Amino acid sequence: MKGFPARPMHPLLQILALVGLAFAGLCLGSFGALALVSALFGTASLGQAGADPGGTPHGWAVLMLTQGFMLAGLGAGAAVMPRVVGQSWADYFAPRRLGSVGWPLAAGALILVLIPIMSVLVAWNADVHFPAFLHGFEVWARDSENRAGALTKFLTQFGTVGRLVVGVVVIAVVPAVAEELVFRGVIQQNLVRWFGSRHAGVWVAAAIFSAIHFQFFGFVPRFVLGLILGYLYEWSGNILVPMAAHFTNNAFQLVLLYLVQRGAFGWNTAFDPDSTAALPWPLALASAVLAGGLLWGLRQRMGPPRQMRTVSRQGVAAGPGQPRP
Repeated sequence: MKGFPARPMHPLLQILALVGLAFAGLCLGSFGALALVSALFGTASLGQAGADPGGTPHGWAVLMLTQGFMLAGLGAGAAVMPRVVGQSWADYFAPRRLGSVGWPLAAGALILVLIPIMSVLVAWNADVHFPAFLHGFEVWARDSENRAGALTKFLTQFGTVGRLVVGVVVIAVVPAVAEELVFRGVIQQNLVRWFGSRHAGVWVAAAIFSAIHFQFFGFVPRFVLGLILGYLYEWSGNILVPMAAHFTNNAFQLVLLYLVQRGAFGWNTAFDPDSTAALPWPLALASAVLAGGLLWGLRQRMGPPRQMRTVSRQGVAAGPGQPRP
């Protein structure tokens, strides 16, 4: 497939192009959501749902449609990048074929194994306090996150299986595809090329991934998740692997919430899926050990990381660009 440029595009230009494409995708997604919401529920529904989702008829459906379309637009913008640089989708995002269907499954299993140790990070980060001179910012940040948390709690009230299915699509499937295309597929791989370092590219991309969510009291666990997703992509050379891990992370939480809401854990009234408390330390310790072993096993199974292309002073990719078979 031939694209527009006649020569390799500098990684920084690709990231800047992504910003433009993502913005265009968000605009198109917002327009599509507005058109559909207006056709189904009336023009005023979108504004009313944003101001008072719980008190607006069809508020849940309106917000789900809006979020789904906007995230899909974001992912569509990233999906256009291969065309811009003159590559096929597979060559750009998944230059290495899956060595086994077990890779995505193992990536998903890794996320589940990590839950106890990640709960320790969640508890620590949720209780972080800023220095005194940033007290005003801390108050603002906590207030913002409380409002966002209330909205998330509203959107994750699943009274029926149908609502759960919609929630899984909008909150698990679409973000797993869209965010991995953006942060791992485009940003990370171009940072790796630009810096000439896999580790620098993975860590900076993970920091951007966490920061862009604007949840300061969840930055560290999301950053660690970004690192795991980033290394899974570097090792596997296939975007489907971090997508599977990302989907598992989101979908597991939704299914757990649904089961709790249905009373599946009625025998344990102390169970609270929204709690930021850490799980017992023996469980967290076992989680860390098992996750470390699984990460090592995945690294060995997937073989050496993709061969890295660096960038010359002229901004042209230099060195081998294809992964090992």
